Amino acid sequence: MRIVITNEAGQGVSMNNEKIKVRITESGKILELVVLRKAAERIEVVVGEGVHSVKGELTLTRNGLAYAGKVMGREIIYERSREQVRADIDRLNPAVRITGRH
Repeated sequence: MRIVITNEAGQGVSMNNEKIKVRITESGKILELVVLRKAAERIEVVVGEGVHSVKGELTLTRNGLAYAGKVMGREIIYERSREQVRADIDRLNPAVRITGRH
């Protein structure tokens, strides 16, 4: 599977599989999900494999300290801040870093 990391200009670059650990809020269990796309504002993930896989989207919380979303009716939380995710994106692929912000 191929993932795409998207910078703030909407440019995507293919990467190797990345997995993130999320917490199911109801049970507290930790799941490891494959990342399809990762940007500072939104993370697209896949639960499961093959024909039984389900896509989901995690969006930044209001305070910017985590990402939350629902997959298969369950709320999940990725407990990393926007700044941490931006740093992850820069670390995984420095080519998508934006150098001339205004």
